[in-house]
Amino acid sequence: MTENKAENKQTEKTEKMEVNIIIISDSAGETAFNNAQAAAVQFPDAEVNYRRYPFIVNEKKLAATLEEIEQYPNLVIVYSMLDEKLQLPIIKFAREHKARYIDILSPIIEAISQTTHMKPTGLVGANHQLTNKYFNRISAMEFAVMYDDGKDPRGFLEADVVLLGVSRTSKTPLSLLLANKGLKVANLPLVPQTHIPKEIYQIDPKKIIGLTTDPQVLNRIRRQRMISYGMDPDTAYSNMDSINAELDSAMALYKKLGCFVINVAERSIEETAALIMNHLGYEED
Repeated sequence: MTENKAENKQTEKTEKMEVNIIIISDSAGETAFNNAQAAAVQFPDAEVNYRRYPFIVNEKKLAATLEEIEQYPNLVIVYSMLDEKLQLPIIKFAREHKARYIDILSPIIEAISQTTHMKPTGLVGANHQLTNKYFNRISAMEFAVMYDDGKDPRGFLEADVVLLGVSRTSKTPLSLLLANKGLKVANLPLVPQTHIPKEIYQIDPKKIIGLTTDPQVLNRIRRQRMISYGMDPDTAYSNMDSINAELDSAMALYKKLGCFVINVAERSIEETAALIMNHLGYEED
């Protein structure tokens, strides 16, 4: 009995704590994202999820963003906003939800302003060269946000690549990473016994990427997610029989579609993105 308790305690210690880093920006958000990534690598024992909300340029978009992120536990909000009217709701939200928040730009802008005795222009995205490549990347980022989680099936027909996968196979962060490389990405979560949009069958199979993973890895990730919400980790969501059934169903769909399949278990999203780029014939920048 004593040994079992010790083993259980050891298992609990090795479970990774989930941290949701929210990137909110009035531009592409690369500055905030790069800073967040550089900091997060210092914590290899944490399960870090990056949730990016680029081009938040008005109060309506910001309100929708703040409403959406309420569902995530352990929030760290990193924002890059020039308009003070958009900064204040973020700070208010963070304080009300006891979330940590970091303003990437304002302290630096203030320091330079005080040193030079000059006023900042307030121009959003002023650090980017306005090339076709830059505008294509912005368009791709907007596309990825619009067509995340199968929100509008019409996006599947317009996308350069469509990601399919069961819950917790990194569809959204992978979509945003590929979008930052200029690809228009749509993704669809595969939920058991849910209708597959007809548009999926109208796409060139080469453009479809089927994401899968190892059952044990998915079980661990889902259990930790439930624990982070303060809920019982042993639910249908994390049950091994259910997970195996979900993955088998997904693989059957992939086989029917004839699409390219990638196992994301123990793979970084950067590595997965590189495999997709190579499959589609795109060169890395």
